[in-house]
Formats: sequence, C-alpha cells, structure tokens
Amino acid sequence: MIIMKLIFLGTGAAVPSKNRNHIGIAFKFGGEVFLFDCGENIQRQMLFTEVSPMKINHIFITHLHGDHILGIPGLLQSMGFFGREKELKIFGPEGTKEVIENSLKLGAHYIEFPIKVYEIYAKEPITVYNEENYEIIAYPTEHGIPSYAYIFKEIKKPRLDIEKAKKLGVKIGPDLKKLKNGEAVKNIYGEIVKPEDVLLPPKKGFCLAYSGDTIPLEDFGKYLKELGCDVLIHEATFDDFSKDIAKENMHSTIGDAVNIAKLADVKILILTHISARYDKEEYFNLYKMNVKQYNESFKIIISEDFMVYDIKKEIVEVKK
Repeated sequence: MIIMKLIFLGTGAAVPSKNRNHIGIAFKFGGEVFLFDCGENIQRQMLFTEVSPMKINHIFITHLHGDHILGIPGLLQSMGFFGREKELKIFGPEGTKEVIENSLKLGAHYIEFPIKVYEIYAKEPITVYNEENYEIIAYPTEHGIPSYAYIFKEIKKPRLDIEKAKKLGVKIGPDLKKLKNGEAVKNIYGEIVKPEDVLLPPKKGFCLAYSGDTIPLEDFGKYLKELGCDVLIHEATFDDFSKDIAKENMHSTIGDAVNIAKLADVKILILTHISARYDKEEYFNLYKMNVKQYNESFKIIISEDFMVYDIKKEIVEVKK
C-alpha cells in the first residue's frame, strides 16, 4: 500500500501567530515528498515532524508573496549544510527564477547540488510535472499577481483480467506482466493476444488539490469535479462575516471554500491559510456559527500546524 500523508508545516496567513506559522504543506506519496509553498521558518517546523529537507525533491510555489516564499533561502542553506547532492526541482509562476537566484545570494551561495527552476506562464490548466504513476497540474487562480493552484493526480495502470487471459491461452508467468505493461504476447496456440483483449479499465487514482491564495473560482471547483478530486485544501483566510475584507484582499472565506468544495464534490475539505486575527477557538466558533447553512456532504477539517492527515487511514493527528 502506498503511503499518502499530508503534513501541515504552517497554516497561517500573511502574518504568523503564536499558533500558526507561515504556510507550508508537505505531501508524502510513497517515497516522494512534495512541498507546497515555503513560508518563513518552514525548515524549523520540519524538526517537529517526520519531514526531512533531504527527502524533498520537488517544491511547488503558488505565488510570490513573502509568506509563501521566505522560507526558501534557509531551506536551501540547510540542504547545503547537510551535504545534499540530489537535484531539487522548483516550480512557480513568473519571477520564481529570480527568487531562487536571490536566495542563493543570501548566504546559500556555496550550494553544490543542482537546482532546476520551472516557471509557469499558463493561462489554462497544464501538467507541469509527471512520472509513471502521477502528474502535477497547475491551475491559474486569481490573487492580484500570477498565482496557481496545484493538483496531484495519481495515475493507475489498467487491471489484468487473469481469468480471461487464461481462457485465451496466455501462459501464467512473465507474459501476464508484459500484457499489463502494454505488450502483446503469443498464447499457447501461437496466436497473438493484445493487451486490450485482457485488460480492464484502471481504478480511479487519488486526487488532491491545493488552492493557494485566491478568490473563490467556480470554474476551479467544476474542473476538480471532472478530475474526481478526493481532498481539497482551500485557503479560508477570513470568516463569513468578513466577506468585504476577503474580496478586497483577493482571498476566500470559510463559506467560499465550502462552496468550491461542493462544486468539486470532494470527500474532504481542509481549511488553511488562516488570518492571525483569529485565535484557534475564535475561528472554530465562527465556523460553527454558520455550519448548518453549509449543508455539506463532506468532512471539513480546520488545519493546524503539525497536523498529520493519513489519507489511507483517514486519521488526523496533531504532533509536536
């Protein structure tokens, strides 16, 4: 079973609070660790979790506001101190290369491991990175400067109908693996058996989306529904009584995030990027005041720093 975990390193907004660091989310998928946004102090937050800077090979930056990028110089410096050799890939909007170049000038100039920066200029959803079993899609959002949501989509291989393969005279053994990998084989009668003769459609893969900072975008929710999104992490900087402030600052409220999750038809909505104006109890109480009118059919979780969400087991823990 592939390990899938979300580790919330920071859940705050533009200004940190006693309980919430600047934003940063790690996603563990098998042996991979992806970092979404890298707010100030993220490397120290990692010390209280199972996330190691040396395991992070991909960083995805949603936009270039300070609370999402000021942890990069320190993180790169630590990677250098630890003797990192493996290549680090960093994705982000226009201007990301300059951010990394400046980060290397801020005390991290001795770094010897390779860093590749991929700037995104897309106006439509685009796959920015993929491997055999997953892809990462960038979705343009609206926050006053170039900004992107990111979507992780697991890719499943077609399933083999073994009984059908046996009936068609396929030898049990290596030929079954060849068929599953898309290769035709000869059966015991010398006839060609093609993969499409014995393969079933693949099971649906896991899909995770992270909004970054944005106004609520209905098209984003509809797009996620098309993909079959399971878990949506959506910013909810403000409560529902602060809609005007949210609109003015191009952010979303709790209710906005709920509405997008409804359109996306997700199983889980995780709220994050919470303003420092609220303490934990106050934000929860404001959420509870409106929870009846949301009438949602999915689970809603308010993220906290150091929260670990085990996707396979659907377990939430707060560790420090």
